[in-house]
Amino acid sequence: MLQQIKTLAASIAPRLIEIRRHLHSHPELSGDERQTASYVAGVLSSCGLHIREGIGRVGVVGELAGAGTDPRMLAIRTDMDALPIHEQTSVDFASRNPGVMHACGHDVHTTVGLGVAMVLSQLEQPLPGNLRFIFQPAEEIAQGASWMIRDGAMENANAIFSLHVFPSIPAGTIGIRYGALTAAADDLEIVILGESGHGARPHEAIDAVWLAAQVITTLQQAISRTHNPLRPVVLTIGKIVGGRAPNVIADQVKLLGTVRSLHPETSASLPQWIEQIVASICQPYGARYELHYRRGVPSVQNDPILTHLIETAAQLVLGEGHIQLIPEPSLGAEDFSLYLEHAPGSMFRLGVGFTDRPNHPLHHPLFDVNESAIYTGVVTLAAAAYHYWQKQ
Repeated sequence: MLQQIKTLAASIAPRLIEIRRHLHSHPELSGDERQTASYVAGVLSSCGLHIREGIGRVGVVGELAGAGTDPRMLAIRTDMDALPIHEQTSVDFASRNPGVMHACGHDVHTTVGLGVAMVLSQLEQPLPGNLRFIFQPAEEIAQGASWMIRDGAMENANAIFSLHVFPSIPAGTIGIRYGALTAAADDLEIVILGESGHGARPHEAIDAVWLAAQVITTLQQAISRTHNPLRPVVLTIGKIVGGRAPNVIADQVKLLGTVRSLHPETSASLPQWIEQIVASICQPYGARYELHYRRGVPSVQNDPILTHLIETAAQLVLGEGHIQLIPEPSLGAEDFSLYLEHAPGSMFRLGVGFTDRPNHPLHHPLFDVNESAIYTGVVTLAAAAYHYWQKQ
C-alpha cells in the first residue's frame, strides 16, 4: 500500500505543482477565500469526495468514505488564506492580486491536502474508516479554526493531522516535534488612568506616562523572577498611545501587546499575575487602570502517539535521513490548537528550503518554496493516514 501511495503521488506531482502555482498567483486574504474555496471544492469533487461548502463562512469540508470496517474518523486540516504583503519574487506565477501574497505557504498546505485526497481516493482498497479533509480560512487572524469547529468540522472526528511549511528545513525532509509545538497567544490591553496637569507641576497631577513606563519595565523584569525559566513567557508591548502635548501631563495611556506561553498551567495564571503588577504600581499613586486580557489560541500540544505514528510513516516513505526531531518549540501561534480541544492530533513541519540559495523567512515578500516539498508532504500525510487505522 505504501508503494502504491508513493507511485500515485509521483504520478500527480506535475499536476500538484500546477495547482500550487494557480493558488499562489490568486491569493486571498483571511475570510475572503471564496475563489480558493471554489477551486478546492472542484478538485475534491473530481476525486469523488462528498463536499460541503460554506463551512466556517468560506471553508470547505470533503469526506472520503472508507470501507466501514473501523468506526474511527481521521481529519486532515490545511489552511487557505494569504497575507497583506506585496510580493517581490520574480517567479512567473507571482501574485496577481496587488498587496496580497502567499508568504506563509498556505498555497502549499492547500495543495498538499488536495494531493492527499487525490492519492487516497485512488487506492485499490479503501481505507478502513472515513477521512475528513478540512480546508480552513482565516488562520492568519486566528479565527478560521473556531469558525470551522462551530459549523461542525470536528463532529465525530477521533484524531486530526496537519502540517506547516518551514524554510529552514530543506525540501525532502520533515520536522517532528513531541509535545509543545507552538505557543498560546493572547492579546493584552492596559489603560492607565491618571489626572492631567501642567508639565511644570507634576505633584498636582497623576502622570499616566510615568506609570505606564513603570508597568512596562516591571512586567519585563518580573517575568524572570516570578516564572519558571523552563516554562517561557514572552510579553511584548507593541503599541503605546497617550498624551496630549509636550507640556501637559498625560491623564491616560493605552498599552497594547501580546502574551505568549507554552504550558497551559502558565497560560492560565497570566491574567491575574499581570493585574497584580499593574494594580501594585497604579494604586499607591492614586491612579486607576483598565485591563482587558483576550484569550487568543492555546498552544499546540502534539499527541505523543499520533506524533510517533507520523514519524514512523515518514520513516517508511522518506527514509531515516529525511526526518528531523525539532528540539525546541516556537513561540509563534497556530489556531490548529483549537481542533486539539476536540480530538488528539499532531502537526509536523514540512521542509521547503533550498540548498543552493538563501531561504527567506515566513511572512517575507521574497519568501519562496522548493516545490519538490509538495510530494514529500503528500506521501507523509497519506502514509500517516493509512497507518492511523493500521496501528491504533
